Amino acid sequence: MKKLLSARFSNGQVNLTLLILRVGFGAMVMLRHGWPKLKGFSTYASQFADPFGIGKTASLGLTVFAEFFCGALLVLGLLTRLATVPLIICFSVIVFMIHKADGMEKQEFPILFLLAFVAILISGPGKYSIDGAIGN
Repeated sequence: MKKLLSARFSNGQVNLTLLILRVGFGAMVMLRHGWPKLKGFSTYASQFADPFGIGKTASLGLTVFAEFFCGALLVLGLLTRLATVPLIICFSVIVFMIHKADGMEKQEFPILFLLAFVAILISGPGKYSIDGAIGN
């Protein structure tokens, strides 16, 4: 009980927390959001949003890059901070452009992802990552 109420922490706890955060959110965005778009690219391309006017296919391509490939880098802990930048941009677009008028019901999960990726950008990958192993 004393440990539950304590504000103390160890480096091991922080590194384990960062691993859980990276792998959990990275795998979720990669597998649940990015993989279906990558697999069904031609199907999604015709109906995908184009918030910047660059074309639906280009918008989908950038989204797949962020969600699947950057999500995979996040899971591995490779180029972690760099990989979070496209994810932050992607989820910012979802929150502030795509679901802007939809209210909190449609914004809730994208906001959670956005906050997690910002936290990972700030904190870094932690010790249990490829970046941590090679000293980045």
